[in-house]
Amino acid sequence: MGFLDNSGDIILDAVLTDAGRKRLARGDGTFKVTKYAFGDDEIDYGKYNPNQASGSAYYDLEILQTPILEAFTNNRSSLKSKLISLTNNNLLFLPVIVLNDQYDHARPTEGALGSGSFYVAVDQTTATDLGSVANAAAYRCMLGQLPVQSAAEISSYIRVDQGLNTTKLTAQAPLSPELTEQQYMVEIDNRLGQLVNIGIFGGGATSGLASPAFIDDDQIATYYLTENVGGFIERCTAGALGDTGAKDSSDNKQKKGAGEEIIPGPRGTKLAFSLYAKDNLRQSDYLFDTIGETKTNPTLLTGTYKVISTTVRVTGVTTGYRIDIPVTFVKKTSS
Repeated sequence: MGFLDNSGDIILDAVLTDAGRKRLARGDGTFKVTKYAFGDDEIDYGKYNPNQASGSAYYDLEILQTPILEAFTNNRSSLKSKLISLTNNNLLFLPVIVLNDQYDHARPTEGALGSGSFYVAVDQTTATDLGSVANAAAYRCMLGQLPVQSAAEISSYIRVDQGLNTTKLTAQAPLSPELTEQQYMVEIDNRLGQLVNIGIFGGGATSGLASPAFIDDDQIATYYLTENVGGFIERCTAGALGDTGAKDSSDNKQKKGAGEEIIPGPRGTKLAFSLYAKDNLRQSDYLFDTIGETKTNPTLLTGTYKVISTTVRVTGVTTGYRIDIPVTFVKKTSS
């Protein structure tokens, strides 16, 4: 990876993605570029200087001359800030996607195995051990296996909300349809886990494992989750923020109401899911020993635990906004 000199000339540096190169390699004449993307990862718009003494032609000169990254094909690193086209040119705010931690069971764990991360216990032994801690909230975890029989068995899950993170616009009004995410793209290391529909937005019914749309050459699985398909996505509730007592007795599921919301302005949709630990984590320590680490007698626990720290990336298909969520897969190996 390197930077390209952008001291005055316009630079176009383009590469094919891994999928594009694979199709080009077929050599059957069917290859055709139909999709492309632009990004501005390198740009600091704070360098716009309307007080430049040389005049308006120089206000954005420092931005225009910013060195840019060479094009590269690693989909986990490139184009973190994709440019989008909107028909409304009078927008004051653009939507964000944020982690909703309003409820204990949708909150990252602060335990010593990986603070600020969502835990996934790869087997029942590990889940039971973590759940038996006196300070249970410190080691709350997802039980990374199936089936999930009821909402009462959902000890932890991930939820993200989308909308305008501002108090300057009323939350009584819904987000503009042009800015509302109706589909999310979720990426996870396919060697480690798989998405699970836990029925938070589906009346308690679960549909089990989600199927990835594709798995790339880096073993990253990409899922496309669509509103009104599978129960992963639901519209956020309009109204002022505040605790409306919208929890059930077990604090496992949200009730509909403004008390569950975290976005202070107009809201779009919300996404919730859990994670399934792949069989190779349950049946073997190979990946734990290769890309993980071992912790002995961590705070509030006794014994040896193997952990793998990773991230789950959630991207809004409409706006391209993305958030990386830390996840820790945990396996107890000795008492």
